[in-house]
Formats: sequence, structure tokens, C-alpha cells
Amino acid sequence: MAMVCLMSAANAAPSDRWTLPIQVQKLDNGLTVVVSEDHSSPTVGIAAVYKVGIRTEPRGRTGFAHLFEHLMFEGTPDAPAGVFDRVTADGGGDNNGSTHPDFTSYIERAPVSALEPLLWLEADRMKTLDFEQSSLDNQRDVVKEEIRVNVLNRPYGGFADTDLAQLAFSKWENAHDGYGSFDDLDKASLTDVRAFHRDFYGPNDAVLAIAGDVTPAQGFALARKYFGAIPARATPPRPDVDEPLNTAEKRRVEGDALAKLPALAVGWKMPARGSRDQAAMVVLGELLAGGGDASRLYQALVKGSALAVQVGDSTGSGSPWEYDGPTLYAVVVIHKVDAKPDAVLAAIDAQIERIVKEGVDAPTLQAVKTHLLAGWYDDLDPFMDRAEHLAVLQALWGDAGIANQIPDRIDTVTSADVQRVAATYLTHANRSIIERVPDFMLPANSPARSDRRAKDKPKPAKPAKPAGTVVVGDLQHVAVPPAATTPTVPAATKPAQPAPANTPNQSLQTIDMVAPVATPVPAPSPAAAPETTPSKAKGSKPATSEPKPTTPALAPTATSKPLAVPSTSSPAGDASSLPSDAASSQH
Repeated sequence: MAMVCLMSAANAAPSDRWTLPIQVQKLDNGLTVVVSEDHSSPTVGIAAVYKVGIRTEPRGRTGFAHLFEHLMFEGTPDAPAGVFDRVTADGGGDNNGSTHPDFTSYIERAPVSALEPLLWLEADRMKTLDFEQSSLDNQRDVVKEEIRVNVLNRPYGGFADTDLAQLAFSKWENAHDGYGSFDDLDKASLTDVRAFHRDFYGPNDAVLAIAGDVTPAQGFALARKYFGAIPARATPPRPDVDEPLNTAEKRRVEGDALAKLPALAVGWKMPARGSRDQAAMVVLGELLAGGGDASRLYQALVKGSALAVQVGDSTGSGSPWEYDGPTLYAVVVIHKVDAKPDAVLAAIDAQIERIVKEGVDAPTLQAVKTHLLAGWYDDLDPFMDRAEHLAVLQALWGDAGIANQIPDRIDTVTSADVQRVAATYLTHANRSIIERVPDFMLPANSPARSDRRAKDKPKPAKPAKPAGTVVVGDLQHVAVPPAATTPTVPAATKPAQPAPANTPNQSLQTIDMVAPVATPVPAPSPAAAPETTPSKAKGSKPATSEPKPTTPALAPTATSKPLAVPSTSSPAGDASSLPSDAASSQH
């Protein structure tokens, strides 16, 4: 029997504390369902989070987890390419997907009238995909173009995330490039795609979260209706990704043909998730560089010494609470041409040493905590973001109720805690540094120049297959049960599309894709639907004898928008112009 448990904060919350209603149920096939009831708006947010990410992708297939995320929007035998986006948009909503080191997330928001069609679609692509060579080739090219736009042809591209991780970490799972090499992307085959879906996209390796205008009873019933018949699948053993803190400083210089100013990326290995030091490290990071103009490093480097023009930081792949393996706290400084890197590092060291020796005065510490708490509550307010946070916390911590415990974890951090983590983690021995220098500042024969690095970069060798490494295998047949008929989205009840929430800059190794508004299509007539589906070319779809479910009806949309090109520049002084470790794309 499925079990239901009510999650609540570990300690009694003060009168001004916001406690989310969170209920969790595990279905018989292993799918964990989280529901957060909130009737403040007739809308819902949905998140399907899978416990697979960049760390878990197969050796010799760097970038595969991100490539697979794209393929999840390329259709299934019962909902061909484009249907997912059209149903979402025609229902008044939108969708998104992102790939992280420890999980991959698919999220939607829409009026509550579109909830059932969207759940049908999520369950449909959990069962199987439309494994087509044309889709693989197309999305492979899309990913390559993302790499060109977001890394190869962008100032400071990749140095604060992929390059810094490669320098700081010793294990391949933590250090390799999540975007992937072009060679590895070219090697990806349909056999790899089928095996990856089989091994990592079963219900027992996923969390479904629904937040908004729905009761727990309704949410759990709908989850059983659309996901309950999907069979659990065997999953490969997870690779061992643990690493201790570094014991010697690591440092290198990289040239940049596009940068106009030099920059530094400095990373320190973080405390383990759930450890007593994690919350104190989050507070310390906010104090040093996360508080904008008020942060210690901004005041010291930009306002005080005037060595730098911009300072920013990042923790993990976004939220500092959402990682499940070795993770970096990173500070990025864009400094003036005449400022020596060692002088910038000395200024950073001085602020760390000040904290270690003096601690943090009570008013400053409280201000930092208040800023963190406000940001956390802001993140949980939009239903789509709330659903994603709850699903990720359930997937990584095994407890969505951590969302209600995080405010207490922040609140109980003391000055002594901040001093302890600064002295333990922000050390020279645990530090990795990349100097990104404009090519025009380097000698013509310097091996650090970007043109020399690209020329001398070795091609990836064929990797060995050590124990515990996930390697794509042969296709296994997995029976696909019939799905329930999906209700249509009633046009008369469709409210206006909710305004998108402001999204902060994302951080290390996060790869996003956003759905454009779909091109108008006429609603199909049930009477005109053919009884059989024409066969496709050899090797396209696996044969199945199960009856086909009815595809959700599509209402025509009034307008369409062309694909937007991600911006690669920001006004001077804007924090968004810092090197971004988030790469955006559109499917």
C-alpha cells in the first residue's frame, strides 16, 4: 500500500515564518509524488525531476545528459514532436527543462484546467520516446550551437564553471564538461538514447511535484491515474563521486580572444550536503559576495581599492541547498587591466582573514540572514518554482520538508559558525584559481593563448570502464502499458497566462531550455483521426501491440513568436554580465 506522510518544519516556526503545506506519497511503482496545496491562484506548477545528471552520464558521452534533455521534447509515438509545447501553450502555460550535476528537471506552469493534459504528457514521455535519428541529429546540432553561443563565442565562456570544475576536482564524474565535446556528441547513437531512457527515466528514479490549486487527494489520484501503470525499471549503480577537500592550491592561466578585461575565478570545495557546516557556508557566501553592492568583496574590490569592476559568486548549480556531491563555492572577479591577479587575491584573502579573526557583528549577520530568508521565500512563491524546489529536495535529500527547515537552518547560524567554516574551507590549500586573460595581454607564443589552447587541445581518448561507471548498454524491451484517455483543455475556462517570475542568474553547470510559444495549429477532429498509424522508416519506432491513448486535443493559438536569441551582453556594471555558468537554449 502507498504511504502518505505530512512534512513540517523540524522546529516550531515563529509567527512570521511561512510554513508550506507539503504532503508526499510513494506509488507502488516507486514514483514519489509531492503535493503543495495553495488556492491563492487558479494555476498549478508541475515538476518531474529525475535522479540523473551530468555526474551520471556515461564516460565517452560527455554532454549526453543535456542532449537527452533536449530529446525529451522531441515527441513520443502518441504525442509527436511539437505536441508537448502546443498543449502547454494552448492551455495558457509554458514549460522549461534544465540539466544539473545531480538531477534533470522538467517543469510546467498553467491554469489548473490544463493540469490533466500536462500530467498525461509527462507520463507519456516517461514511458517511451519517439526514437528517431532525425531528432537526434537535429538536437545534437542545437546543443553544438549552444556551445558556440554560450562558451566558444562569449567572453569568459565556461571558465567559471566547466573550466574551474576541471581544475578543482579529481574524479571524472565531477570534473568533466557537462556541455560535452563535439567528438563525444557525434558518437551518441539511438542505442545510447534508448538505454539512457530505460536506465534513468523510470518512475522509481523520479519525483513528481504539483503545487498550486489542487488538493493532495486530487494530486495523488491524478498521479496514480496517469503514472501508476508505468512499470519500475532497474537502474545502474551510481558512480562513487566523493572527494575530500583539496590539500594544495591549483592555479592556471587561460587566454580569451573575446574578453576586454582580465578576470579571476576562485573556487573552494563546499561542505557536504546536509552537514552542520552547510548552512554556515551559505551565510558566509552571502556575506562575502552574494549580497550585491553590500557584500564584503564588492566593497573591498570595487568601492574600496578599485581593483575590480565586477564581483559575483555562485554555489553549485543554482540553489546552495540542491547538490548531492562535491560542489564548489566560486567567486568571480572582473578586474582592471593594471590590477595584478595576486593583488586581487590578496584583497580576497584579507576579507576572509578578517572574518576568521573578528567574526561577524550581530547587525550584519542578521541582515545577511534576512536577505537569504527573503530570497528563499521568493523562490518558493511561484508555483512552478515551488514544485521544482520540492521535487529536487525530495530527490536529493529524501525529504521535501527540508523546504520548511531551511529558514531555521539559516536562522541558527552564529558568528562562530561562520568563522569556523571560513577557516576550514576558504583556505589556500582548498583553493583553485583560473586567471582568464585577454589574448592581447599575453605574449604571441604563450601556450595560454586561446588559439594555442584550441590548437593543442588533445582529442579525448577512449576511456576505460572502471567499476561503478555507468555505460550505455543494449536495448531491453520494456512493456508500455496503455495510458488513460486525456481530457481536453476547456477553452472557455482558460485564464490568461501567468506572468513569468523573475529568475536570478543561475550558476555552476546548469543548462536550461525554454519552450517558445507554439505555431498555431487547428484542433484535430476525432472523427477524422485515422484508425492506424502509417509505418515509418526502418529503425524508427519500436513496435508495440498496446492500444494507443487519445492525444490531448489542441486548441488553436492566436499568436506565435519566433525563437528568441539569448543575449550575450549586458550593460556595464550589471551583475548579469558576469560570466554565467548557466547556458540557455530553446527547443
